[in-house]
Parts: sequence; structure tokens; C-alpha cells
Amino acid sequence: MSKTDLQQLLLDKIETGLKEIDLPVQPKTLYEPYRYALSAGGKRIRPMLTLLACGLCEGNPEDALPAALAVEILHNFTLVHDDIMDSADTRRGEPSVFKKWSENIAILSGDVMFADAYKKLSYYGHSDEYSKHEFAAMHDVFVKAIITVCEGQALDMEFVERLNVSHEEYIQMIAGKTAALLSGALEMGAISAHSTNQKRKELAELGYEMGIAFQIQDDLLDATADPEKFGKRPGGDIFEGKKTYLTILALERANSAQATLIEETLDQEKPNDEQVDQVLSIMKELNVLSDVADEVEQHYQKAFQLLNKFRTSDYQQELEKLLIFLQNRDH
Repeated sequence: MSKTDLQQLLLDKIETGLKEIDLPVQPKTLYEPYRYALSAGGKRIRPMLTLLACGLCEGNPEDALPAALAVEILHNFTLVHDDIMDSADTRRGEPSVFKKWSENIAILSGDVMFADAYKKLSYYGHSDEYSKHEFAAMHDVFVKAIITVCEGQALDMEFVERLNVSHEEYIQMIAGKTAALLSGALEMGAISAHSTNQKRKELAELGYEMGIAFQIQDDLLDATADPEKFGKRPGGDIFEGKKTYLTILALERANSAQATLIEETLDQEKPNDEQVDQVLSIMKELNVLSDVADEVEQHYQKAFQLLNKFRTSDYQQELEKLLIFLQNRDH
């Protein structure tokens, strides 16, 4: 997706804002990993959504920058701690914070990132441009997003040990891990523009639909994407024994023989190609692949419908382009 002038302008604001965060030099083991985590890059989608939402609600994106930075710092904090929990040695092609330093240092640096994210929101409490109610609303949305992200992570960890997970529970999990911060990022942008409660609600729902669609689509692409574009053969999640939306739906629909085959394949440390292909065939036979594709489309359509409630503007068109790009991605 090539960057438009508006997208580049907003991205520059985000990168400049991150670089200008005034962190102490000492203690070195506290702040150096913090700088490292933020400098690792990333698409900056969440802070971009905050700035776009502000413009969408006819505000000045400059006013949304503290909220956008808070969202991005929080997102990177979750990645630092997630890597410890997942024992992930790399992040974005570089050593993860705990691998480069230590688990204790990563935990503590993540904690100070968490605190600093909150610190960015104090702008709205000190500014005469924002009411006490608006500052409280910004705080409440941020807190809700944090709690929901933690709940999603906890469910994800529980699912590893549980034999039975329903597709409703899986949606609840990804609503926390993926959708909550997208939803919060958009709503915080609306608050920074002094927007109405109705517009805030619509943008929060848009972020939810986008997040659910994105994560289910990820699961679907793992089973159906062109390996040349996706970078691995179909069924990678099955090889790794992961519970995904597809395997959960397949187990709910399967007969006893099909369920046994799926469960045995997921339980094996190294299933072979034939076993994984059999699971993919069962998914196709049970209409899991086609039904999930339809569900992804429904979530994106709901997001477009919510976006169309806003008047046409450069910001509206930019968010529409992002949705179209995500909807049509093939890897």
C-alpha cells in the first residue's frame, strides 16, 4: 500500500513525536530498552487511527498526538511483555527486549512504558481546551482498552491448556487482543476533536469490526493464502498445533472421526504434510473456509457502513483506503 500525502504527513507527526519523548539517560537499563522498543519500527496503525479519527470528527490531528503517542507506547509495552510470555526471541526481525537484555529488565522497562503512556494523557487534563468530562472520558477509554487487552491475553493463554474452546470464546479473545486497542485508538481520536458521544460510539464500533475482521482473516489466510505471497505453505497454524477460529469451527461441526483426526493432528509435535492436508480438506468439506470468508466480509462491511456515517473528507477517504487495503490483502 503506497503512502498518500496525508498518510505520510500523519506518520511523520507520529515518528517525530516518538523521537521527541524526553527520556532520562539513567538508569540505563530502564530507558535504553524503552528507546529500543520504540525504535524497532512497525506500521504505527493504532496511532494513525487516532489522528485519522480526530480529523474525521473535524478536529486538528495535532491535538490528538498525545493520545496517539499514548496508544503507540502502550502497544509496544504489550509487545515487550508478550515476547516474554511467548518466549519469542525476535520482534520485527530484531532480538526482542528480554532476549537482548533479560526478562527482569524487559519487565521493568515495560512497566515504565506503561506509566509513560499514561503520562501522555495528562496533556488533556492540563489543557484549558479540554473539559474535566473530556479528560475523564479519555482516561476511561484508555483504561477499558488496557483491561480488555489483558483479558484477551489471559484467555489466549488459557486456551492453550483447554481441550474445548467455543468460537464465541475465541471471538471474545481476539476482541481483547486485537480489536480493543483499535477501538480505543479511534474513540480517543474522536474525544480529542471534542466529538459527540454518538460519533465516539460509531468509531469505537468501527475499530471493533476492523479488529475482528483482521484477526479472523489472518486465520483464514494461514489456510488459504498463496504460499509464494504468504511466505509459508497453507496450514502453518495446524503444523504448530494452534487453536484458531477455523479449527474451533471445524471441531464444532465435525463428526467423531473428523474430530479425532483434527485433535490428533493438533496434538502432534510434528504432524506430516498429509495429516495437515486432511485437516484442511475437512475444513473445506464442512464449509468452514467459505463461511469464515463470508464472516470476514460481513465485519468489513459493517466497518464501511459505520465509516459512511461521517461526511466525506480526506480523513474519511484515508480510512476507507486502509479498510480496502486490509480487506483485499492476500498475505
